[in-house]
Amino acid sequence: MSRRKRTSRSARPASGGKSGAAREAILQALEREGAPAQLPRLKALLEVDDQPAAQERLEKDLAQLIRDGQIIRNRRDEYLLVSKADLVPGRVQGHRDGFGFLIPDHGDQDIFLPARQMRRVFDGDRVAVQTRGQDRQGRPMGSVMEVLERAHQEMVGRLHVESGITFVVPDNPRIPHHIIVVPGQDGGAKPGEAVLVQIKEYPEEHRLAIGHVSRVLGSPEAPGMEVEMAVHVFGLPHEWPTDALAQAEALPSAVPESAKADRIDLRELPLVTIDGEDARDFDDAVYCEPAGEGWRLIVAIADVSHYVRPGSPLDREAVARGTSVYFPNRVIPMLPEALSNGLCSLNPKVDRLCMVCDMQLGPQGKVSSSEFYPAVMRSAARITYTEAEVLLEAGEGCEELKRLRPRLEHLRDAYKVLAKARSRRGGLDFDVPEVRFEFDERGHVTGLAPYHRGVSHRIIEECMIAANVETGLFLRRHRMPTLYRVHEGPADEKLEELRLFLDTFGVKLPKGTTLKPRDLYRAVNQLRDHPERELVEGVVLRSMQAAVYRPKNIGHFGLALPAYAHFTSPIRRYPDLLVHRGIRHIVEHGSVKGFEYAMPDMERLGDVTSRAERRADEATWDSHDRLKCEFMQDHLGQEYDGVITGVMPFGVFVRLSELHVEGLIHVSYLGKEYFRHDNVRRALVGERSGKVFGLTGHVRVRVLRVNLEDRKIDFELVATPESEPAAEAAAPKVRSPRRRRRR
Repeated sequence: MSRRKRTSRSARPASGGKSGAAREAILQALEREGAPAQLPRLKALLEVDDQPAAQERLEKDLAQLIRDGQIIRNRRDEYLLVSKADLVPGRVQGHRDGFGFLIPDHGDQDIFLPARQMRRVFDGDRVAVQTRGQDRQGRPMGSVMEVLERAHQEMVGRLHVESGITFVVPDNPRIPHHIIVVPGQDGGAKPGEAVLVQIKEYPEEHRLAIGHVSRVLGSPEAPGMEVEMAVHVFGLPHEWPTDALAQAEALPSAVPESAKADRIDLRELPLVTIDGEDARDFDDAVYCEPAGEGWRLIVAIADVSHYVRPGSPLDREAVARGTSVYFPNRVIPMLPEALSNGLCSLNPKVDRLCMVCDMQLGPQGKVSSSEFYPAVMRSAARITYTEAEVLLEAGEGCEELKRLRPRLEHLRDAYKVLAKARSRRGGLDFDVPEVRFEFDERGHVTGLAPYHRGVSHRIIEECMIAANVETGLFLRRHRMPTLYRVHEGPADEKLEELRLFLDTFGVKLPKGTTLKPRDLYRAVNQLRDHPERELVEGVVLRSMQAAVYRPKNIGHFGLALPAYAHFTSPIRRYPDLLVHRGIRHIVEHGSVKGFEYAMPDMERLGDVTSRAERRADEATWDSHDRLKCEFMQDHLGQEYDGVITGVMPFGVFVRLSELHVEGLIHVSYLGKEYFRHDNVRRALVGERSGKVFGLTGHVRVRVLRVNLEDRKIDFELVATPESEPAAEAAAPKVRSPRRRRRR
């Protein structure tokens, strides 16, 4: 088999090009003008002619500058510099209690927005805020000066009729507004039904929003409604534009011979895919063989960049979606099925195009060399995690799988040294269980089954991490504008909470505000055999900031890595597709010169894709919460054992040990006495009995009520184990484990 030489030339990032220069000219013109300017004045300042194409370019550049938060357009249709107006642009994050926060575009401190300032905006809107002092907690407080972009043109909610007035209560708990329905435009919906309401007039400070019902969804309790409502609540793109669908359907069903030219031929190599039983899109295949004192490890990834070109209809829709969204019983893919499940998917026994990370792995788990190249492959088998487990542990499986067992054993050997290397550098490896939902033929949830990763999951995870590390180093070495997967450690206030929490277990974190991954790894590793290890790991995860996509590499704290870029899932993640385009450009041209993207483009796309990922996570979490409530509605009055996961002045949160469902025991159901909230011990203490309800305390509860609309479950206390009348511990509240692992 022929091999390509490793590409190693470095180059400077490309400039912003004509668009970047034009946007800079706009900023300079506004600076010289010294005052806000309307479009005609800007055209004159920039000497833009009256040709439609020139005017369209100007308007696109203005729109991009608004999105970047460099200028705003006020109510008089004037454009002005944000820096001159002393305004902070960003997105609104609402709260169910009416107040909210501005999340600034450029990573500054969040700004508190009192309830009065939230009257004219919705969660997700882009606004410009002027800071005005501080609130009682010392947070910067702001006033909304301009609404830059509305996040919602329609909303999903329940229809209500009171005193002859019809209105919709949005299902999104972060939007506490009511939307008045125009008389006679309720679409025939009945009170209590879920509807889509089209916004006709947005709210003002002294006026509610007004709209009309555009679609009646039906009963919120109907099977499948949890996904339907989550799609609309979080604004997930779910309908394919005609041009994108047409482009996908025009692609061939098989890889044409012409596309296989000038590629490394790996079709004789027994690469395999290892995924979950319900997986339909296979974007990664692996192969391992002994080589010297170590192994040759190949990670082959579907070559989506060959089919989805920048600026094409498919590409524009992929940017809008950002990621595939995985619900328990439905998937909203980033790419049409013709690609995601067909032409790009590494299905067994068929030729597929791929981009390969070919690594030489040493006996200590260190990659000594690697290269990237485009290839053509033919998957030898589609193996499920369960089949791989059985094959490795018992040697059982069909004859075809048995023949592949030595290859899987090589993969397991490579995994072991990679896992040891991860431990040595202090990379965290938590095994927070996820929950699988079981459904009947009507789509009604009938069971919950928590499960943990097995060795086959871990094998694939370590192989993917190794490839992503090499990707990050490769792109950094060539100074390629790209998106890194960056992860910061705990913020100062979270670090102090974490330090106090671990201290209750006798585990000490180093003093000071600078925490190294190895410090946290060593601390948590002391509790690896603790009966509440899962809870501890959950608290640690909650203390850390979310991983995001950025063009500026700051490393990955959780994995203890200096450079990390997502390479392994271009079918379902847009940043991976951008990474593939960067790798392809270097492989084909040897340098960054002529690359389609500059750093400002990556900054914008990093923000867009990070928000899309967060949106997808919140939508799946919401659907999970609905399904858990639906399941628990059928178990009212039943008793379960649980563990206390959070303590608040109004009660304690309890996670059921068997089902991993979380609910609240209100303080009034803890006993007939007064309970004092001990903030130091993070516990509720009975003033008469002295009973202590603290974190990790074990209790037995009865399901008291379920509120599907608010996604809340209430328990009442039945008993505490005789051996522990009072469980004492302290920690912040922990969410139930979520479905997808985000590295």
